[in-house]
Amino acid sequence: MAYDTIEFSLRDGVATLVLNRPDRLNSFNEAMHQEVRQALTEVQAAVEAGDCRALLLTGNGRGFCAGQDLSDRNVAPGDEMPDLGYSIETYYNPLIRTLTALPVPVVCAVNGVAAGAGANIALACDIVLAARSASFTQAFAKIGLVPDSGGTWQLPRQVGLARAKGLAMLGDKLGAEQAEAWGLIWRVVDDEGLRDEAARLAAHLATQPTRGLALIKQALNESGTNDLDTQLDLERDLQRQAGRTADYREGVAAFMEKRSPKFSGQ
Repeated sequence: MAYDTIEFSLRDGVATLVLNRPDRLNSFNEAMHQEVRQALTEVQAAVEAGDCRALLLTGNGRGFCAGQDLSDRNVAPGDEMPDLGYSIETYYNPLIRTLTALPVPVVCAVNGVAAGAGANIALACDIVLAARSASFTQAFAKIGLVPDSGGTWQLPRQVGLARAKGLAMLGDKLGAEQAEAWGLIWRVVDDEGLRDEAARLAAHLATQPTRGLALIKQALNESGTNDLDTQLDLERDLQRQAGRTADYREGVAAFMEKRSPKFSGQ
């Protein structure tokens, strides 16, 4: 499929999805929502076929994503107000659910401003790298809205309730280095090396035991709402699955034979 608002490729087990509306700081309009959904459908099919073992998400230009393109939301006096809940239910919630449930690692390279839904889409990914010049902004309060795209779920769990309230209610920019210090992202990278570093990380993850990584992702995602007993039972059940994979057998064999493992993703 030809894309206009994104770039998409699949090579050597890594799917790369690049938001490509740089003149609008990669903010979402309906066309980009539809193209991202189509690309993720291709990713899901490739994962099921064993052809995709990691996803890299980033943006072109000087911003990762400024959230919703507000030019699509401009309402003249007297016009009926838009149903923002419809937009969330139709576009943003399915996107967050797909990224969270995708059974391969999702790496996000934040190359500039990540604002509103753009910030929370990044936080829905598994490992987030950010350029040193990048920033994260919960811009919703500045226009009278509530953080969406999982923001009110992610922020308290990652930075604590006090910081989450400050970020959400003030809408201040959080620099990449502070985001790293607060545990909001994995690591800060110098601007000029971000894309290459993210590509190397995704390529590495694509050589690892894919099924085991998917089970790790599931366990960690469910831990936030499980009590200890439920989580212990989940670990038991997931470990049972992991122990029956070809990659586990290969990992043990490589350890015993003192060689590097060659994981198949199975």
